[in-house]
Amino acid sequence: MSNNNQTIEASTKPQKKENALLNLSFNIAIPALLLMKGSQWLGLSPTFTLCAALIFPLSYGLFDLITRKKYNFFSILGVISVVLTGGIGLLKLPKEWIALKEAAVPLVLGAVVLGSLKTRYPLVKTFLYNDQIINTTKVDAALNDNHQHGALDRLLTRATWLIAASFLLSAALNFSLAKYIIRSETGTEAFTLELGKLTAWSYPVIALPCTIVIIITLWQLLSGLEKVTGLPLEEIFVSPQDKKNTPQN
Repeated sequence: MSNNNQTIEASTKPQKKENALLNLSFNIAIPALLLMKGSQWLGLSPTFTLCAALIFPLSYGLFDLITRKKYNFFSILGVISVVLTGGIGLLKLPKEWIALKEAAVPLVLGAVVLGSLKTRYPLVKTFLYNDQIINTTKVDAALNDNHQHGALDRLLTRATWLIAASFLLSAALNFSLAKYIIRSETGTEAFTLELGKLTAWSYPVIALPCTIVIIITLWQLLSGLEKVTGLPLEEIFVSPQDKKNTPQN
């Protein structure tokens, strides 16, 4: 009987909330720092620098997959970014490839987000319409009562296009910033310093405008849900008590 109780308790234990700082550090910040300073600080060869930078997003993504049973979006992005950036340096490709790489990653992500609309699992639900942000159980019940699931699909489609637009904006800003900062040829010390400068400036120049677009998208989604469900915003948002009572998947 005690074994059954332990099983029930384990199945209803709330999922541990992910640490956003660790997520960004392991998947983006530390790999970028290693690519920029690994050879200088640790005396690593370019190949070992690339391998060291890959270890962090790969290990974090595998740990997340094992413990939370979910693919980590930032880990996948980190691996792609490290491989492309490190590969350009190792192969000593023309510096223009950095600008193309910086624009290509968000463009591909935007295309994937749009393409997911045609699948059973649109990525907008991963980004915005999920049980970490929205009380999906309560919202789905209200949509059933009001026969408004078609309205939800339209809201999610609009949100998907706005998220894709944020990736397009990111691609344009990435390309422009890389063209402005990267002036030296790959494989040189000056190129490494410029790559560090590019990474440092990318957060305020790129992340801030794209974050604003995401906030606007979330606000439009919440406002639309408020209209079609008749629920107030405080019931649409997930409360701390809701998170506490949410069973682990």
